[in-house]
Amino acid sequence: QVQLVESGGGLVQPGGSLRLSCAASGFTFSSYTMSWYRQAPGKERELVARVRTAGGRTDYADSVKGRFTISRDNAKDTVYLQMNSLKAEDTAVYYCNARSYRPFGGGAIDYWGQGTQVTVSS
Repeated sequence: QVQLVESGGGLVQPGGSLRLSCAASGFTFSSYTMSWYRQAPGKERELVARVRTAGGRTDYADSVKGRFTISRDNAKDTVYLQMNSLKAEDTAVYYCNARSYRPFGGGAIDYWGQGTQVTVSS
C-alpha cells in the first residue's frame, strides 16, 4: 500500500522558517522523482520544487528560488522542503508527489500525499 505522509506544516510569521517532511512507503522511493506542490485558495496547484533520482538534480519555481531547499534521504524514504524567509503569498496547502514512468512509453505513475497546511501570517 502506497503512502506519502506529510508533516511540518503550521502557522509562522513572515520571515520565519518551516521544514516540511514527506515519509514514503509502499514503493521504491529511490526510483521516483519527488516533488512538492502547493495550492492556495482559488488557485491551481503549482510545482514548488523537485528533486530527481540519479544525481539528485533539483528544480525550483521562480517564486521560491533562494528561499526554499528540497532534499531527499533515500535511506529514510523521506523528502524534505526547507522553507526560509516565508512570505504571506507562500500560504497554501503543500502536497508531496512521487512520480515515475512505466517502461516503453506506458505513461506516468503519480502518488500524492494528503497535504499539509502552511499559513504565513502575523
